[in-house]
Amino acid sequence: MNELINFTEDEQMVSARELHEKLEVRTAFKDWFPRMCEYGFENGKDFCSKMGKSTGGRPALDYNITIEMAKEICMIQRTPKGKEVRQYLIQLERAWNTPELVMARGLQASQKLLAQQEERIKSLEADAIRMRPKEIFADAVTASDTSILVRDFAKILRQNGVETGEKRLYKWLRENGYIIQNSTRPTQRAMEMGLFEVIESSVQRADKPPITTMTTKVTGKGQIYFTNKFLGKKDDVAIKVIMT
Repeated sequence: MNELINFTEDEQMVSARELHEKLEVRTAFKDWFPRMCEYGFENGKDFCSKMGKSTGGRPALDYNITIEMAKEICMIQRTPKGKEVRQYLIQLERAWNTPELVMARGLQASQKLLAQQEERIKSLEADAIRMRPKEIFADAVTASDTSILVRDFAKILRQNGVETGEKRLYKWLRENGYIIQNSTRPTQRAMEMGLFEVIESSVQRADKPPITTMTTKVTGKGQIYFTNKFLGKKDDVAIKVIMT
């Protein structure tokens, strides 16, 4: 049925430039088409612009127009060619609306929808597999008010797939500006972010003055922050994350 003029089956539209050619209109397309639109056709409803190819092979402005618009334009021409093209478009419509083609389109649409649903299910399953280690990891360091030692946090990380230990974790924290170099004390930035707290305590000694110790602990907020960082962009961290 596409021998005289091509049309897009999904939308039942034809090229305005091709129609102009088939009708053998002598007026230039750029002048002819706006004149046709003056008969009450609406942009976005009866036609929409697109880029096609001119005879020189360069991109040229074209329009997709509905078959109804194309039939009316054919009538406006009042020429034998206009009558011929209009009759052909009517045949296209009749063929398009036969029970066989209606059922075929319905089956095709159902198959397309089923394929989309299958792809969606696969995507959700992949997301679930990818997110599961993160969920398990996050459960291990829920946002609480409990602060823990860096050593204990390293154990939690290791138990949940991060190959690290206290020394390696401290090294990474120093290299990334969270702990002061050659120290176990947090940087000012890390403290302002609420990632650590420093616990001061006094140790009594026999026959000697007591000494004051400073212990760095990872806050609940810090545990969540570093967990998200390790499980987010692995390329941004020096610790190797193994997802199991």
